[in-house]
Order: sequence, then C-alpha cells, then structure tokens
Amino acid sequence: MARPAEDVPLPRLARFCIRHRRLVVLAWAVLLIAVVGIGAAKPAVYANDIKIPGSQAQAASDILAKAIPSQSGDRSQIVLTVKTGKVTDPKVAARVELMLGKVAKLPHVATVVSPYSKTGRGQTSKDGRIAFAVLDFDQLGQKLPKAAIQKVIDTAKAAGGNGLQVELGGQAIALAERQPPVATEAIGLLAAIIILLLTFGSVVAMGLPVVTALFGLGVGVSLLGLLSHVLDTADFAPQLAAMIGLGVGIDYSLFIVSRFRDAYASNGGDHHEAIVESMTTAGRSVLFAGMTVVIAILGMVLLGISFLYGVAIATSMVVLVTMLAALTLTPALLGFNVFGGRIGRGRTKRRGAEREGQMWARWADVVVRHRWICAIGGTAVLVALTIPAFGMRQMHNDAGNDGPDQTTRKAYELLATGFGPGFNGPMQIVVTLPKDGKEKALTGVDRGLKAVSGIAQVTVMPMSKDRTTGVLVAYPKSSPQSEETTALVQDLRKEVAPKLARQTGTHILVGGFTPATIDLANIFSSKLPMFIIVVVLLSAFLLMLVFRSVLVPIKAAVMNLLSIGAALGVVTLVFQEGWGASLFGIEPGPIEPFLPVMMFAIIFGLSMDYEVFIVSRIREEWTISNNPRAAVRHGLAATGRVVTAAATIMVCVFGSFMFGGDKIIMMFGVGLATAVFLDAFLIRVILLPAIMDLAANATWWLPKWLDRLLPNVGIEGPEEQS
Repeated sequence: MARPAEDVPLPRLARFCIRHRRLVVLAWAVLLIAVVGIGAAKPAVYANDIKIPGSQAQAASDILAKAIPSQSGDRSQIVLTVKTGKVTDPKVAARVELMLGKVAKLPHVATVVSPYSKTGRGQTSKDGRIAFAVLDFDQLGQKLPKAAIQKVIDTAKAAGGNGLQVELGGQAIALAERQPPVATEAIGLLAAIIILLLTFGSVVAMGLPVVTALFGLGVGVSLLGLLSHVLDTADFAPQLAAMIGLGVGIDYSLFIVSRFRDAYASNGGDHHEAIVESMTTAGRSVLFAGMTVVIAILGMVLLGISFLYGVAIATSMVVLVTMLAALTLTPALLGFNVFGGRIGRGRTKRRGAEREGQMWARWADVVVRHRWICAIGGTAVLVALTIPAFGMRQMHNDAGNDGPDQTTRKAYELLATGFGPGFNGPMQIVVTLPKDGKEKALTGVDRGLKAVSGIAQVTVMPMSKDRTTGVLVAYPKSSPQSEETTALVQDLRKEVAPKLARQTGTHILVGGFTPATIDLANIFSSKLPMFIIVVVLLSAFLLMLVFRSVLVPIKAAVMNLLSIGAALGVVTLVFQEGWGASLFGIEPGPIEPFLPVMMFAIIFGLSMDYEVFIVSRIREEWTISNNPRAAVRHGLAATGRVVTAAATIMVCVFGSFMFGGDKIIMMFGVGLATAVFLDAFLIRVILLPAIMDLAANATWWLPKWLDRLLPNVGIEGPEEQS
C-alpha cells in the first residue's frame, strides 16, 4: 500500500520548512554569524602531524625522542656558497661562524654543526665553493612555531651578501616558507553563477542554489576551524573541504530547485505542493547521495593513519552541513513567493520540461541505437586513461619540486651541485648500543654503512647522555624521491642493518624523513585494496536497498572504479610525467602517498550523486510504464540538462584550484575535475543508458528471497512505493 506523504520524513520536513520559513532562514543566519564570530575569536590551528604506527621510521623517531631529544626534531641545512674564492677563506669563515653562533642561541634550535668543526669535516665540497651547516630543531617542523623558524631563516640570510650566498633547506624551512594557497573559490563561484544563469535563465533561480551553498559552506568551514583545536587537521584540509563543499552544495540545491520547477509546471502552479514533491523525490536523492559521500570520506578513518582523521572528519562535516542546508534552507527559501513563485512561473512560461528535454530524449535515442558501440567505446576510453595510473610512483615531493625562487629549492640545487642529490635527504640510522664496547660497536656500524655502494657519506653524531643510543647520518648518492633511494632504504633494512646488528651486537633502525615517506607510501599501498573493498561493498549494498536491484549496484561500482582509475591516470600524466605541467608552473615529480586513497574516497562518494539522481528518475519512469527503454529515454530527458549543468559547475570549481599555487590542492583539483567530467559526460549520459538498455528489465531484477530480507528504503516518491 502507498504510504501517505505526511508519514514520510522528508515531506514532513518540507512542510515544516515552508510553514516556518522565516524561522529557518533566521536560524541559519544566526548559526552562520555565531560560528564565524567564534572562529574569529579562536583562529584555526592546523598541523601536518604524520605518525606512522608500526613503521620503522616511527620506532626510530620514538627512540630518539626519549634518548636524544636534541636529534628527534626536524633536521635542516644552512647552505653556503661564494661567487669567488672558497667558503674556507678566513673572512668568509668568520662571518659564517658568527651567524651560526647567533642561530644556535635562537629558540627551538637544539644543535648546529658547523662545516668548520671537527664533526662537520665532510660538510664542505671538494672544490671548497659550497658548504653546509647541519641544524637540528628540538621538535618536528609541524609542531614548531612558524615565527621561530622564520627567525632562523632571517638570521641566517642576514649573513649573505658581498659574494656570500646563504640558503636554507629542510622540512621545517619548507613549512615556514610555504605560502597559504591563493583563494580560488571566487573563480569557481563566478563560473557557477554563469552556468546557472544559462541553465535557468533567471537571476532568482540562479541565486537560490548559490546562496544556499554559501550558507552551508560558511558554517561548515567555520566549524572546521573549531575542529582543528581538538583534532589534528592538515593545513590543506580547509581548501579541500571548501572545494568539495562548494561543489556539492550548489549541486544539491540545484537538483531540488530543478525538480521543483518541473513539479510546479506539471501540477498547475501549486507552489507549496511543488516544494513537497521536489523534496519527496530530488530531496531523497540528495539525502542518499550526501550520506554516501560522507560515508565514503569517513571510510578513510579505517586506514588507521591519524594524519587522515582530521581531513576525513573535516571534509565529511562540510559536506554534511551543505547537504543539511540544501534540505532545509532551499525549501524554506522556495516557500517565499518572491523566490519559489517567480522560479516556478518562469518555468511555466518556458512550457515546462518537455521542450528542454527534447534534446536529451534525442540523445538517448542515439545512444540506444548504438548501444554496443557506446558501451564498448566508452569503456575503452576509461581503460586507456586508467593505464598510466599503474605507473604511478607514490612518494613525497622533495625540494627539487619547489618554486625556483624558494630558498629550499636553491639550497637543494646547491647541495646537489656540491655534494650530490642525496645530501638533500639524509637518513637517521638509530643504533641501540650493547652494554660493553659501545664506541667499538658504533664504529663497526659506521664502517659497515660506508661500505654500502648507495651511500655517499656517513656522519657520526653525539651519543645519548647514558651512552645507550647512537645516531649516524647517512647521505644517499641519489635524490630523496628517486627509485634508487627507495631501493637503498629497503636494502638497508632487509640486508645491511640486520647483518651489521649481528656483527656488532646492536639494534639498528633506519629512520628520518625520506624513509618515513617510504613507510607511509607502503602503508597506503597495503591498506588501499581493503579500503576499496569495504567502501565499494557498503555503497553497493546501499544502492541495492534503494533500487531493489542486483545489476544497478554492480554497474555503479564498476563505472565508479573506472572513473577513479581514469582520474588517477590523468593526475599521473600531468604531475608525474609532466604533460602540460609547464602551463601551470608545475615541476614534475612523484604523487603524494595519501592522494590516491583520498581521491578514491572523495570521487567514489561524488560519483554517487549523479548515479542516484539519474537512476532514481529512470526507476520512477519504469515503475509507471514498465518499459525499460522508455524509462531510460524519459529519465535521461528529465535529468540530462541539470546533471550536465551540475557537473560543469563542479568541474569549474575543482578546476579553479589549479590556480591556487599549492601542489597538493592542484593535484586534487585536476583529479576531481577529471573524474566529475568523465562521470557526467561519458559515464552517466553514454555508458549508463547504453548498459541499462542492453540489460532491459534485468536492470531491476532482485531475487524474491532477498527482496523480502532487505528493508524498503526507496528514494522514489511515496506514491510509487508499495
């Protein structure tokens, strides 16, 4: 039996928002002002605190933190070069030593090893033109006050001039020098306004989704700032969350407004009932799609990597808030005649959905006539774009990928010129010494490391006060992000360190920033398959509940995986292989280790938006006509325009982040824009109708025994439910 609309939560919510529309709008305005005000009083605190439980690099870091705190922080370099003469010239040496003495006294500086000291004997190039001092901070870079790092930079750079060049390298220096990304949301927002004007032909109809999205985004991003005080959140999280929140916020409201216009035209201009109908249909799609995005992004918490917790929770929170804004603020604003009435009457004047759907109906006919070509050709395109992803190298980008004007890039090039590229990625070899013969054991480890072909130089650092722990700094011959360095770290851990440990009676761990990024990449790679399986199965189960079908969730999962693979393939081509990278001033390099798993979670969630919106409309038509081909035709005719408009908005929003200057955000921008473009313009309007026509009525097949077991949570209107 059909359930009365009043018994269904979303229609009841719609009627509540209509009756109390002024209260709903006021509540959102007060909430926005309150959270923005609190956020201004308590500015956000972001930290890229990466811990890798169970990894060798983390174990080495933990030992150093207890035994030798002065060597457990970030290690940086002060690099020196002269235009003429040598850095060992007395006048130059005097200037440098004076500067190093000042740096050593600065807050958070633990030790400074001068190239003129006995310990720093190997820190001057053979030609004498380049040297470096080793600078150890007392904490990791992400925990250091930026002002303290900047003071070190300023003090060191002040010694430059008169033929002496001073540059600084290291993770702490990079964090301090890193400029906040340029806010490019305005570019995406402007593009969204233009697209909405073209779609609706009305300033009011354009403005309502934008206003709703901005309310949701403002509240969500402000709450994100407050969240950063209780949960470590990466500094790129706000822009990533804003990128996704702005895109889905406009899309969700757009879906509801579009369905409202159709309902208004078809029911003879009953303003409030049109709102209820749009919430009963499009509102349900928005609710399901939004919750799927949230679940997929929160799935990153299952990976057990604390670095992702803040990003996952922050991003999903912004999506949740923008979804709630679409489901409450949109119907409330439509309830005002000045908005809803004008939007609906504008649709009626344009003679409803039929005229706008004619083009998409004809397109559906073309796809159906050539369904085998469309299905095979579309799949081939996605597979071809996915192939480069199999050659993806996951590694943290070293300073060689920084901007040419940054001091970290200049320090990197000077070290590579004077000593070799490996001096930009020193490794910390942490040695737990035996009770007897400590010095002899450490000497044996030093000798053994120097015999390794991939190591250019080894420096023995001071032991712990209780003389139970020693540290050696090993410089590879290859650059930090090269495959040779990855192979060297693996060889040290599997072969060299165990052999030396047996010979010297010690326990040896290979740590430092470069080995830590290798550990991080390995953990992501090992956990990604299980993460994919969990998210895909959960999403497939939810789609099965909603659409009462076995084929729909299987089709959606395969298509979504192909779109994700294609997006990662494009990211690999641009950022790793350098295709078109020069247009945006990008230095080609490896892909950040956490990017694939985060992109998978986000893209898989976003892909469900269009899947749910189109398939739910096709199912509505099928329940009425029981004609699968007609259902595909009418469903695509009714949704093609709004889906492609919504996708174009998302592509513009995500694409605008290519101009923000932050390489991580640029990677996300390219990947997400590619995925949404392929999802909307290839998968949903070519592959989906072709495959559904080929499957015909089998699309909606579900075993009767399974149908009885599954609860009914359909998202089509209540009048179709039984």
